[in-house]
Amino acid sequence: MPEPSRPVGRLLLERAITVAGRRAAAPGGLRFTERQLYYETCRVLRPTPAPLRRLARTTAPPLRLSRFTEALRGGEPAGLLPAAPTGGAGIGGPGREPDLHDYGLPRLLVCQDRSIARMLLANHVHLEAACPVLDAEGGLPLDPRLVAALERAGDATVHLLHDASPSGIALPGRVRKALGAAPVRVVSLGLVPRHAEAMRLVSGRVPRPVPPLGPLPQGLRPREAEWLAAGRFAEVAAVPPARLLRAVLRIARGPRPPRHSVRGELRELRASGFMTWPDA
Repeated sequence: MPEPSRPVGRLLLERAITVAGRRAAAPGGLRFTERQLYYETCRVLRPTPAPLRRLARTTAPPLRLSRFTEALRGGEPAGLLPAAPTGGAGIGGPGREPDLHDYGLPRLLVCQDRSIARMLLANHVHLEAACPVLDAEGGLPLDPRLVAALERAGDATVHLLHDASPSGIALPGRVRKALGAAPVRVVSLGLVPRHAEAMRLVSGRVPRPVPPLGPLPQGLRPREAEWLAAGRFAEVAAVPPARLLRAVLRIARGPRPPRHSVRGELRELRASGFMTWPDA
């Protein structure tokens, strides 16, 4: 991520982390990841003035991640989840719900980021939305028994939550391939670059030279492709935790959106900050 224009003093940074921790946990004591706390700290250090809130753009971080990590150690706020384990089996799914394969499964949520999947589970999204939550790292390829459960439900939907990045926008294609010929709908909740700009998220840049982009989904706009080709990315973790939970719950447990309704998709964007774009 870019170097911030001004160094942040240690005491100011520790205070900002404390305030960010309270904001991330609101309302009602939400659980959140370290990465989410980092982005909340960025918002505390650089609040968006009211006249600029309607301007769609992403912003550079005011704080290096390494400085945040150093200041956080020993002062972790309440609600902060421990770091996610690396490697091994995926979280949620069959290991967490052993009878998951015995019934029809009308919906499933797959997250690109394992930490985000753990955060959603810690806040009981899988219970409130009656929707199992998996992470792509450990959940793909999908268990054939899970695919069979989706088929049994009839008109099932797999929702995807991913970063606005080349690997993120490739996730719908990976899941569609994993489903094979199963008559299951794949719907991306985002992020894509226009979501990141609409929410004024902090974004980063990959080191140059930027690797060439792979095949892009049809729903991606030319300007978004240029944004990605420039090496820019925005993470789901940059979305405020409460807003992320509201968006996921509203879409995952709500009525199935019409397959070709542009007006319905725009309503979802206004309501939650995300737009669903189903596969063909």
